[in-house]
Amino acid sequence: MPMAADEIQSMILAAIPGARIEITDLAGDGDHYAARVVSESFRGLPRVRQHQRVYEALGGRMGGVLHALQLTTATPA
Repeated sequence: MPMAADEIQSMILAAIPGARIEITDLAGDGDHYAARVVSESFRGLPRVRQHQRVYEALGGRMGGVLHALQLTTATPA
C-alpha cells in the first residue's frame, strides 16, 4: 500500500520540528515523491547528513512502502 504525502510530511516534521516541507507526487501513484525540506537544524551539516536525517525520519520505509523519494534539503536563507 502506497504512502500518502501527508504521512511523509508528518513523519519528517515529527523528527525535524519546525522544518518547512514540500511534497510532490511525481507519478500520481503514491510511490514516487519529491520532497524539499528546509530546516535550521541542517545548518553546518554536510548534505549527506541532511539527507540521512530525513531518511531516518521515515523509519525504514524507503525502498519498501515508499519506493522512491527525490530529496532536496536546505537551510533557511
